[in-house]
Amino acid sequence: MPIKMMGRGVLLFIVGPTAIGKTALSVKLAGRIKGEVISADSMQVYKGMRILSQSPGPSEKGGVKHHLVGVIDPGKEYSVASFCKAASAKAASILKRKKIPVIVGGSGLYVRALIDGLFPSPPADVKFRSSMQRFIAAHGSGRLHKKLSKIDPEAAAGIHPNDARRIIRALEVHHSTGKTMTELKARTKGLAARYDIKIFALTAPRERIYTNINSRVDRMFADGAVAEVKRLRKKRLSKTAKAVLGFKEVCGYLDGEYGLEEAKELVKVNTRHFAKRQFTWFRADPRIEWFDVSRIKEDKIIKNMINRSER
Repeated sequence: MPIKMMGRGVLLFIVGPTAIGKTALSVKLAGRIKGEVISADSMQVYKGMRILSQSPGPSEKGGVKHHLVGVIDPGKEYSVASFCKAASAKAASILKRKKIPVIVGGSGLYVRALIDGLFPSPPADVKFRSSMQRFIAAHGSGRLHKKLSKIDPEAAAGIHPNDARRIIRALEVHHSTGKTMTELKARTKGLAARYDIKIFALTAPRERIYTNINSRVDRMFADGAVAEVKRLRKKRLSKTAKAVLGFKEVCGYLDGEYGLEEAKELVKVNTRHFAKRQFTWFRADPRIEWFDVSRIKEDKIIKNMINRSER
């Protein structure tokens, strides 16, 4: 059931929180539409971290070709710019072969940058950041958010008043360049400028997601997460690779800071916090169409995605 190719080509994005079932659904969707999967996961790109990153194995790929999974040495840094360059090239190659790119992942920054473009970011201004942090300490982030609203209302609308880091960064960009983040983004173009983009997200009640997360973490440890961390610790890991969920927590166990059960619980708690941040990020994008996997059968979700992609 291939999607009718539009003039500019169509790209499908499947996003959502961790442990919601994006991988399984994307494989089935890609199989039906002659598609290939491009991973938009900042950790699955690394080699030798299959358990911690939960990257799909051969059986989970279901015969569907996957890109940007297990291709970078964990000793190398990986950035959103690196991802955008690689993913853009992969999407163009897939379309050239008359296939449909299905971009799948929960890294909100990666997805947004790929779709809308990544504007040249000025270097950090430590002095300015320190002054803004002092301002927040004295007056609160909400007041600084109001200041941003006057300077760059569009950027402020997409940032929560409590998100001090992003508020400061938006103000820092204006301070350093004399232009707002919105102005700079308008000058950049991502895949949305070249192709027809369809963005779908999977969701479910919080209790179900948390149950899935807990089960996934238990499986990770049963599958050998501790042994994987032991092996990774023998290498010189990049800063980005070390950020994978579970690495720091297992290191604490291996260093005798706490027991194995506490390590598991820490991974579960931190993964739940991560899922919350993913929801916050994706909920801010009005282009996304959401599907509740607890209420709609998988086959119907796939059919709806295909139908909406041909509009």
